[in-house]
Amino acid sequence: MRHVLHTACPLDCPDTCSLAVTVEDGRIVGVDADTSETANPFTQGYICQKVKHHAKRVYAPERVLTPLIRTGPKGSGEFRPATWAEAEQLVAARLTAAIGAHGVRSVLPYLYSSSGGVLANALTPMLFERLGCPHIEHTICASTVGAAWSQVFGSMLSADPFDLEYSELIVIWGANPMASNTHLLPLLTAATKRGARLVVIDPRRTAVAARADLHLAIRPGTDVVLAYAAARWLREHGHVATEFLAGHTSGSDVFLAESDAWTLDRAADECGVTVENIETFASMLATAAPAMMRLGYGLERNRNGGSGCVGALALWLVAGHFGQRGSGVIGSTSGGAPLERSAVWPANVQRVEIPTMNMNDVGLALNGELHNWPQTRLLFVQGANPAVTAMDQATMLRGLANDAVFTVVHEQVMTDTAMLADVVLPATTHFEVTDLANSYGVFSMQTMTPVIDRVGESRSNDEVASGLAAALGHAATEFDPDPVRLLALMRTDDSADSLPLVREAGTTVQFVDVVPTFADGSVRARLTDADGEMPVPHFVRSAAVGFTLLTPATNRTINSMFAEFGPPDAVVSISPTDAERHAIVDGERVRVFNELGELTMPASIDSALRQGVVSIPKGLWRRHFDDAFTANVLIPREINDLGAGACFNDAVVEIAKISTTSISVA
Repeated sequence: MRHVLHTACPLDCPDTCSLAVTVEDGRIVGVDADTSETANPFTQGYICQKVKHHAKRVYAPERVLTPLIRTGPKGSGEFRPATWAEAEQLVAARLTAAIGAHGVRSVLPYLYSSSGGVLANALTPMLFERLGCPHIEHTICASTVGAAWSQVFGSMLSADPFDLEYSELIVIWGANPMASNTHLLPLLTAATKRGARLVVIDPRRTAVAARADLHLAIRPGTDVVLAYAAARWLREHGHVATEFLAGHTSGSDVFLAESDAWTLDRAADECGVTVENIETFASMLATAAPAMMRLGYGLERNRNGGSGCVGALALWLVAGHFGQRGSGVIGSTSGGAPLERSAVWPANVQRVEIPTMNMNDVGLALNGELHNWPQTRLLFVQGANPAVTAMDQATMLRGLANDAVFTVVHEQVMTDTAMLADVVLPATTHFEVTDLANSYGVFSMQTMTPVIDRVGESRSNDEVASGLAAALGHAATEFDPDPVRLLALMRTDDSADSLPLVREAGTTVQFVDVVPTFADGSVRARLTDADGEMPVPHFVRSAAVGFTLLTPATNRTINSMFAEFGPPDAVVSISPTDAERHAIVDGERVRVFNELGELTMPASIDSALRQGVVSIPKGLWRRHFDDAFTANVLIPREINDLGAGACFNDAVVEIAKISTTSISVA
């Protein structure tokens, strides 16, 4: 029998689409958009090709169907099936032994769960916190943007993307909606068709940048310079929103004083764009209103990431683009959901301070090389694939292959990380569980319901945590994985309903309906903050010489998910100017290398790239390269200036023709 069931997509994408899943004889045969009246209106009747083909992962040959225990050398792929009881007892025994012999810091829970809903990070973090084990901070993505937002706006909500309908100027800064957030595109198209002007700030000429009125292809890491230069121009020409700044902000005098150093000429030279284009951008900020900015994550992934993010937000305040529909800044919308995730913690259990670790440092800890930190003895990975997503990949892979580390991976398919595990536990997909999909790109929170039975012996994150907790002697009631119970605890609206729209249209105008809110009671946005982690935005020029390597997302993968069957091309893209200068022919195999590692792959001449920048797609697996590494082998482990974020876009590489000596940017 064939029938259509409705659920929602919780994958790591801003859109959180409503899904209509066609099931025949208990098996998914089609995934498409839910077009019913109860669907998330942001879905707009279509979904991405990745999720349309999601059944390929659900029924993949690589799908983990039963607990597995390693029998051969690490990385050999030699495992034997086990029962859940055996696997749980083994993991619990190794956990107990590691903590007993080496302390709680010898156990690392690497938890991400970007393919799951709200419950994906409910009980497992609680279990490891109860054990006293370290918290691995999610510094690999969004840490800096989140820290910048908190420093400038506190807990103020994002602007509503649907209010783009009223915008006369739209700035997409460091985001590529074509690769993710595709449902923003119809809103942009509708706005530009009625006359709104579109500016895109991105080192690459993305598909959205190609249709913009102005594309500023700045050098990676120079966002703060552009923000300062535009603010200086606004001040010089009498377009600073003086009254707004006086009434709603603090620190504007310091920010504007810092901007004084950045003339158009100096900024143009640093950013690698023309004086005329920077002036055009500033003039558009001065003359077009309402104006909305979509702040992406591209700004954060370099040494100046925090300064770039704070600078962009401060520039919007200087221009005064708030207070009416169609104005403001679109960031993460997840804070609008009626959720209190910490409510799952038992009321009778005292929380204690636990150690923390930057996610960038995990590879070092696995090798016993992290200063003032013990050798890791047990690594528990859930909802992540660090073998190919972590920076300084060579160090991470060396750590995963370290026989001193007992590695447990809870995963849907045999990823590169799972191949290096000692125990692999089968995980559910979102088609097999009850949960909530809470969007971070639109104000929506939707119910997820199972549309098929469990594939194999797969279990949810919470069920795994519950089983391990029982094996470790914790009370079953405290770790009851019943999703109805957990969702009832977390939801603050006393409802179990799906909320296609959490907030009504027109009720999220920043500085009107929602205002900056800080722990000290202040309601003023902070352009600079003397007591903040980064008091004043600043610019640091890279001392490295070479091509700046970008590793952008594509429309084929979500992080590393789906690369097992639909990978982007494993090529290094280079601008025509750079290719001609170094006699590189399209399709020619080249070496891409730096002090961290080396890859060989075909070159692809791409006019979308600015001079001095090359790119390799994010999300590929080791199998897609000759050298068993991915682009992340070239990514440094350094952190940026706010939120300890990863510097993926600070990689500097050289490129060499296979038969010749190395070449680099002059």
